[in-house]
Amino acid sequence: MAELISSMAGVVAEVKVNVGDTIEKGDEVLTVESMKMMIPFEAEIGGVVKEIKVDVGDFINEGDVVAILE
Repeated sequence: MAELISSMAGVVAEVKVNVGDTIEKGDEVLTVESMKMMIPFEAEIGGVVKEIKVDVGDFINEGDVVAILE
């Protein structure tokens, strides 16, 4: 198992993956709104999404786990 970790703080504007999706390194996982900018969050690794730890509207901090991959 591997964790996808947030690299910045902000509000989750959109979750672009679902549990069971297979993603590759560089795929956009979610969009974060920070300082009035929409910033894509890309996966650092590939795998199958086992769990999504955030919802739209959640505030996340740098270092928070946003998803778990197998």
